[in-house]
Amino acid sequence: MSTLSISLPGGTWALGDLTVTRFGYGAMQLAGPGVMGPPADHDGALAVLREAVGLGITHIDTADAYGPRVTNQLIREALHPYADSLHIVTKVGATRDEQGGWPPARRPEDLRCAVHENLENLGLETLDVVNLRLGDAQGPRAGSLAEAFETLVDLQRQGLIRHLGVSNATAEQVAEARSIAPIVCVQNMYNLAHRHDDELIDELAEQGIAYVPFFPLGGFSPLQSSALSAVAARLHATPMSVALAWLLRRSPNILLIPGTSSVAHLRENVAGVGLSLSDEDLAELDKIGR
Repeated sequence: MSTLSISLPGGTWALGDLTVTRFGYGAMQLAGPGVMGPPADHDGALAVLREAVGLGITHIDTADAYGPRVTNQLIREALHPYADSLHIVTKVGATRDEQGGWPPARRPEDLRCAVHENLENLGLETLDVVNLRLGDAQGPRAGSLAEAFETLVDLQRQGLIRHLGVSNATAEQVAEARSIAPIVCVQNMYNLAHRHDDELIDELAEQGIAYVPFFPLGGFSPLQSSALSAVAARLHATPMSVALAWLLRRSPNILLIPGTSSVAHLRENVAGVGLSLSDEDLAELDKIGR
């Protein structure tokens, strides 16, 4: 465990009755290349997970499709039995193929199997939060989620899931899910350059529902990244730190789950994202996605 004392930026947020740090950790990068197979440094992966908890992080994001099974098994090896304050968020709705693709797996039988595999590999009797992954690797796709989401609601009634969320979803699918059962989070692609969910984020904030962006630097063009780099240089910070700090300032319901396979990089992320952005910085950054 870490002996470094850092006050995690952003404070905490409530996922239903679970309190988590707004600065969390995404475990995807702990698997091998292409999120397939075991890590090159098994002990190093365990060290990153233990460091995250040692730094006070109480929100770990994962999925049994990562590896597959690799990250969940690493989490169990590193952290089980889990502290009462630690909450693990997983997702179902996609699997892996031999080419490293992410084919959908949203039939009721697929989802039941995925939930039980997450429980087994994490060593849990109940999953804190399960996100239903929609769309495909290219992004959200329109269409009803009713059958798949109702399957998860049934598993929730059985006591296997505590809270539900959706991932890679359109605003219409978020609304449809909420019409079926309460959700505590939405996990979508969002960053300084891709702000298509601005309105959704604000609506969710009013309802007390978390928004968890993935690919916080993904999709920048060179011109856009040069604007980010200019602010980062002025602040003597990394572009990643600035982008994450901007997300924390964007809305109080945004939770961060940056991933890394390095203890040093994890510490840098935690320390760097706490930097102070001036009104000038925010105005310059705001132009990137406008």
